[in-house]
Amino acid sequence: MLLKKEPAYTSDIIQKLQAAKLIVVEGTLYPLLTRLKNSELLSYQWIESTQGPPRKYYQLTPKGELFLGELENSWDELNNTINHIRNI
Repeated sequence: MLLKKEPAYTSDIIQKLQAAKLIVVEGTLYPLLTRLKNSELLSYQWIESTQGPPRKYYQLTPKGELFLGELENSWDELNNTINHIRNI
């Protein structure tokens, strides 16, 4: 979801996840991003930085957008089922 709206730099991704109360460290995130890239769900581009070397910005590929849509549908179905069970 973080990359659905716009490409993001790894440290920005970590900040947003931490703001959502998820504990994430770079050592965990980098291998995940690499696996998603190798699965063609993400791509990246190098963007020049005014504060040092170029930065790698990740973005969803069209295949990644389709996969995210499937995940969102699955989540909605699971959420609806849980809500139904809670209200029985």
